[in-house]
Amino acid sequence: MITVFYDGKCGLCSREINYYRKIAPSGVFEWRDVTEHAGVLETHGISLVQGLKQMRALDSDGQWHAGADAFILIWRQLDRWRVLAVVVALPIIRQIANLVYRLWAAWRFKRLEHCQIAAEQGN
Repeated sequence: MITVFYDGKCGLCSREINYYRKIAPSGVFEWRDVTEHAGVLETHGISLVQGLKQMRALDSDGQWHAGADAFILIWRQLDRWRVLAVVVALPIIRQIANLVYRLWAAWRFKRLEHCQIAAEQGN
């Protein structure tokens, strides 16, 4: 089972995760809104702010994946997305994808009020 932690208060994030939910095989994923399950992340040393800044996924071996690496993990389980996972996982492309994701995530984090409130509260 792969547990995916995403920002459920972000409209774009929620739409994307809902799409994955529709096409995902049953019994592969557990989807958790980080704003509702921050305590679970905190038991693993990941703050709410860190969870809001980057999507996280915990694989069945207990390994954490963040940002583009979390997407690669998800895409590997989805029929139509496996090829993209293979391409994005290539070393140079993976580095670029992680950089682009971090830049986008930082921009998104600065724009969303609930993210700024969490940052101000030091969560």
